[in-house]
Amino acid sequence: MSEPTSTPRSEPFKAPVGTRDVLPPESGRWQALVGAFAAHVGRAGFGLVQNPMFEDLGVFARMGEGTDVVRKEMYDFRDKGDRHLALRPEGTASVARAFVQHRPATPWKVWYAAPSFRYERPQAGRYRQHHQLGVEALGSADPDLDVEVVALLWDFYARLGLQRVELVLNSMGTTEDRRRYVEEIRRYLRARAGELDPADAEKIEHHPMRVLDSKRPATIDAIGDAPRITDRLSDEAAGHFERVRAGLVALEIPFRLEPRLVRGLDYYTHTTFEIVSEALDAAQSTIGGGGRYDGLVEALGGPPTPGIGFGSGVERVLLSCDAEGVFAEPEPTVDVFVVDTAGGDVARDLSVELRRAGIAAERGFDGRSMKSQMKSAGRSGAEVAVIVGPDEAAAGCVTLRPLHAEGEQRQVPRTDAVGEIAELLARLSH
Repeated sequence: MSEPTSTPRSEPFKAPVGTRDVLPPESGRWQALVGAFAAHVGRAGFGLVQNPMFEDLGVFARMGEGTDVVRKEMYDFRDKGDRHLALRPEGTASVARAFVQHRPATPWKVWYAAPSFRYERPQAGRYRQHHQLGVEALGSADPDLDVEVVALLWDFYARLGLQRVELVLNSMGTTEDRRRYVEEIRRYLRARAGELDPADAEKIEHHPMRVLDSKRPATIDAIGDAPRITDRLSDEAAGHFERVRAGLVALEIPFRLEPRLVRGLDYYTHTTFEIVSEALDAAQSTIGGGGRYDGLVEALGGPPTPGIGFGSGVERVLLSCDAEGVFAEPEPTVDVFVVDTAGGDVARDLSVELRRAGIAAERGFDGRSMKSQMKSAGRSGAEVAVIVGPDEAAAGCVTLRPLHAEGEQRQVPRTDAVGEIAELLARLSH
């Protein structure tokens, strides 16, 4: 294999199309979102799982050979050992593969926060590298677990302050229910192929159920009388779905039944759901969703193991928060800013001492002027500026100046600075 070569560029490098950099302070909002999610699902017994960013291609092929994700959108490649790998397009398959490999005790309840990769047209809130929060619960077929998972997502959005959201619900039935329905809907669509939008007509043989939730006007008009899977559920599936609906009603979670909600991947059975934001354009309105996938673990070589989970796109969720004016960027967390115009020794040492004492501290660099460093102190959000000029350095003291609250600045001995600063911060917080 030849060595990679580089050629001179007249333009600077930029992030690849369909990706973006997330910089402070926006990244602080992402961090706060992940932290809020971790705390929220942790209260329900979900623990963090970290999976590889890439897997054997076969792991994701189990999502369905006829799906657009597998046929058109997967980032796949052969590595230097000629292994056929793919970047993770979603989170569930990797978690199921980990379950098969490690066989943890059930029910196994895990959450993740991870990037996913799909080669698709970039749009608002959706990138070729996008980021998902999600949970998976494996090992129980109890419909009450479906209710728990749906409620977790619904309540998480409520904790963020989102109100203009709607839960859309459907059932895909058992694996056998789904198989029979796929054949029925394929026959139905073949008879109407000429009326469908061409982009949907090509899905008839490979993935006919995806035609049902098309947003293209020609297709919508052509399938108005399509058979509904909810009218063809077995007794087992109907009972499961009734229990899920009853649980959501008991928890006062409103929902709308939508027989055309089929989700995009072949592994779904029984409960499927999405939460859409009424504050976003229809094309980008789905901010989270998931469902039950009772056959996926077995398809990956494990024992028959039921599972359910959801994924929620970070970018879409934050767009929804922006549209509703909730979950703003967190305030800066710096407590103290050290301003040193006397050589920098005190700033270097005192800022580390403060951090070791649990106090968030920043400082100025590069020997900047007092005026410049004070501007930086103001922008940092610090409650207190610790000032060290030539006079303070000569006297072995520092000046403490409250930046946002009333109070006189005062000098304290350098040796007592950490304790005096901690007491001042405690007083300012009350």
